[in-house]
Amino acid sequence: MSSNSAGARVCFTSRVRADRIPEYRAAHAAVWPEMLVALRDTGWRDYHLFLRDDGLLVGILETDDYAAAQRGMAATEVNARWQEAMSGFFVDDGNPDDGFVLLDEVFHLEAQLAALEDAG
Repeated sequence: MSSNSAGARVCFTSRVRADRIPEYRAAHAAVWPEMLVALRDTGWRDYHLFLRDDGLLVGILETDDYAAAQRGMAATEVNARWQEAMSGFFVDDGNPDDGFVLLDEVFHLEAQLAALEDAG
């Protein structure tokens, strides 16, 4: 996770069960409209999920405050329904949001280019 002028960039991993990957892809090809609105309204921006064939899931998003964005989503009724619907897709039991492993950002091209320009 790193900070930027827009707040925080967050990257996380999780693991989707290999036997459920086609269903997981299908569910995310048509996320419920009310879920999309809730994510936007609670501060999730430029949110991407990437899925490898073995089930490795990588998520990337921007938000002003990740903890507040998580709390905001946790307080919505639609998120409770979505998490219940998604719970069987993951290797780990429980709420899928609780299984995210956050990664530290170690390189950002634009940040280093900006620092180079500022120093020059």
